[in-house]
Amino acid sequence: MDGVLVVDKPAGMTSHDVVHRLRKALKTRRIGHTGTLDPMATGVLPVAVGEGTRTVQFLMEEQKGYRATLRLGGTTDTQDAEGQVLERRSTEGVTPEAVREAARRFVGTLLQIPPMYSALKKDGVPLYKLARKGIEVEREPREVEIARLEILEIDLPSVTLEVDCSKGTYIRTLAHDLGQTLGCGAHLTALRRIRSGRFLEGDALPLAEIERRCREGESLPVLSLLEALAGYPALEVHPEAAQRLGNGIPPLLGETTGTPPGEGATALLLRGGRLLAAARFAPGREVEKRGDFELLRVFNAPPAE
Repeated sequence: MDGVLVVDKPAGMTSHDVVHRLRKALKTRRIGHTGTLDPMATGVLPVAVGEGTRTVQFLMEEQKGYRATLRLGGTTDTQDAEGQVLERRSTEGVTPEAVREAARRFVGTLLQIPPMYSALKKDGVPLYKLARKGIEVEREPREVEIARLEILEIDLPSVTLEVDCSKGTYIRTLAHDLGQTLGCGAHLTALRRIRSGRFLEGDALPLAEIERRCREGESLPVLSLLEALAGYPALEVHPEAAQRLGNGIPPLLGETTGTPPGEGATALLLRGGRLLAAARFAPGREVEKRGDFELLRVFNAPPAE
């Protein structure tokens, strides 16, 4: 089996746990997920199988969408409901209008300080392992992009919202920071990923259903590599240029058909509708003066003659 399977991750397990169970169900070890979800979180988790693992680097780059519920009036060490309460504060005076006004400040490019309870590493050690020992280290702020933050419901002290954001955004930290802005503190109580790139909730199959289908020999909605990467612009490569891809030589723009992406953007290179490579559009390359693309991953280029 080669391709991408969109899983609806259940609560109470890590993304790695999902991969572990799928390895057993699909009877293959070559599986990888495309973006970590905390154990508390549910929702869309694209999982690459076999040759599909070669698409992971591209799928992880794509924007994510979340539906989250946070509770005002208290902070925790993990920034969510699974952690220890650090402080409780009054929410008196916090109004729905104040919540909406504070939320508007988080739309756009902003800096986030990653939480200590995260898989990021310090000197090779995951931060969460240090946090469990009561050790806190300085973390560099990271730039993230919040494209949309929409308040769905305010039932104080609970607030439910939807977020479209760049990869690497911590929704726990967003909830925490929103609480700090309001002056009452906040932590996350529920999180569901509703979109990962072009994959939506309706595309995702519950993990238990996937396991059942595997046991009973039923088919699975596995996407091909080309289908999984369909969100990227595609260019058809001329025959001679397609052949040279076998030697790792990228094509000139004039050797492709279709509308190129903006400079620096990624495009798919096809021949006869078959995915050959993913490449960054780089006209006038200075480091390596050949072709107008920087090859990022070659999939099925014809062998060089």
